[in-house]
Amino acid sequence: MAKKPARRQAFNIMIVGQTGRLMFEAILFAASLRHSTPDFAGRLFVAVPQPGPRWQNDPSIRNGQVLELLNRLDATVLPFENKVFGQSYPHGNKIEALSALPANEPFVFFDTDTLVTGDLMSVPFDFERPTASMKRENTWPQKELYGPGFTDVWKSLYDKFGLDFESSLDLSFPDEYWKRYLYFNAGFFFYRCPHVFGSLFLDYARAIRDDPPDALICQPMEPWLDQIALPLVIHKLGGGRDTIPDGLLDGSVTCHYRLLPLLYARENDDVVALLEQITAPNWIKKVLKSNEVIKRMIYHKRGHKVRNLFDRNDLPRKERAIRNRIKSHGYWMR
Repeated sequence: MAKKPARRQAFNIMIVGQTGRLMFEAILFAASLRHSTPDFAGRLFVAVPQPGPRWQNDPSIRNGQVLELLNRLDATVLPFENKVFGQSYPHGNKIEALSALPANEPFVFFDTDTLVTGDLMSVPFDFERPTASMKRENTWPQKELYGPGFTDVWKSLYDKFGLDFESSLDLSFPDEYWKRYLYFNAGFFFYRCPHVFGSLFLDYARAIRDDPPDALICQPMEPWLDQIALPLVIHKLGGGRDTIPDGLLDGSVTCHYRLLPLLYARENDDVVALLEQITAPNWIKKVLKSNEVIKRMIYHKRGHKVRNLFDRNDLPRKERAIRNRIKSHGYWMR
C-alpha cells in the first residue's frame, strides 16, 4: 500500500490590512487561501495598525461588514502599534507587525495584494533558511553618473552591519550588473520566528534610515527602504536566493498582482477565473462591491476591457508601459 506523502510543517501567514484598499485586498487574499488551500494548517493573521501619534488619521479597520467577513473567512485581526514608522513610511507596517505574531512559530508574510492560486501546504518551506520574492526589477540602487557603483553601495551596507559581502554575490553575473547583488521584492518572506526576523529587520531599516553609509548619500530611501534592509536580514539569518523551488510562490501557488488593472492585463486565464470565482458568492459580493475599484473591475467587467488591450504572450517589458496603455484608454483605477 502506497504511503501518504509526509505532512508539511504548519505555519502562520501574515498580511497587513488597514482602512481603505488594503482591507478589501485582505478579503481577496483570505477568500483565495480558503479556496485554494482548504486544509491550511496554520492561522491567517491580518495585522492592523492602530491609531497613534505616528498616524495623522485612524488607520485601523472600523468597517463592521469587513471585520465580520474576515472572521467568517477564518482570519484573525491582529492589532499592532507603530513605534518607528507609520504615516511617514507605511511599508514599515510589514516590519513592525511581525512583533505581534506568536513567537517561535514559523511564519510566511505576503503583501496583501496577493492571491493564493494553489496549495500553500505543498510548498517545501525551509524555515531555517529564509528567502524572499525574486520577482523584482532593478529598482535600487539607482545608477548615479558620478556616484558610487552598485558594488560600493551594497558593500557599504554589509560593512555597516558587519556582514560578509562577498558570500552574498551571485558570481554568474558580471560586476556592476544588478542581479549580481542580493536583492528581493518584499512581496513575501518567511522564517522560523517572526520576533527574531522582525527585530533584526526593524534594527536594520531604522539604522539605514537614520544613519545611512556615505555611499547612499544620493540614493532614494522611499519607497525602497524595506527592500534595502531585507537582503541584509536574510543574509544574516543564513538564507539567500531560491531556498525554495522556483515557480511556486509568484508562480503556480501565489500571484502577486499588485493592482487589479495589472492583474487583468498580465495574469493568465486561471488567475482571472479564480478571482471571479471567489468574489461571486453573495455573502462576499455584498461587502466587496462597496469598493469602487472592485465593483467596476470585477462586477462591472471593466477588467475584461483592460484584458482585451494586451496579448499575454507579448506584454510590454516594463510595468510603466502597461500602466500607461491602460490609462490612455481611461481604464486605470487603484
